[in-house]
Amino acid sequence: MTVQLKRIHHVAYRCRDAKETVEFYQRMLNMDFQLAIAEDEVPSTKEPDPYMHVFLDAGMGNVLAFFELPTKEPMDRDRSTPEWVQHIAFEVETLDDLMAAKTHIEGEGLDVLGPVNHGVFKSIYFFDPNGHRIELAANTGRPDQMAELRKVAPAMLEEWSRTKRAPRHAAWLHEAT
Repeated sequence: MTVQLKRIHHVAYRCRDAKETVEFYQRMLNMDFQLAIAEDEVPSTKEPDPYMHVFLDAGMGNVLAFFELPTKEPMDRDRSTPEWVQHIAFEVETLDDLMAAKTHIEGEGLDVLGPVNHGVFKSIYFFDPNGHRIELAANTGRPDQMAELRKVAPAMLEEWSRTKRAPRHAAWLHEAT
């Protein structure tokens, strides 16, 4: 048997305050609050540990979820990983939508980085109240560019695995910008 995935059911992160987190994603990204699950015992481990698990609609069947864990040590990010690495990226339809989102988010008082040109998409970045980095991206790549990236991906990965240096197969992504 081979595994046949349908889609990601949900992606879950920790949050400091479930209510604040839901309200942030509703206000900043227009996400619909789908459901909440709260227990005093973890179903998978039977560990007595109260939690609130909230689920937000990220569009097209994608679900972003958060856990508030009041009995655990205060949350923090992985200090051995640069803060730009771990992030949640959402796609917007057009560059105009990206710029409108930037204006909206800055109008809510947040600092927004970008747009940053990644060659085949442009992105903006900001942080949620839990310290999670959020990226909004608008695709700009042509079909031929995307096909070329897909074609060179295995060779790039193999070269990286051997050398731990950036392969030049897709250097055109940033050299032309």
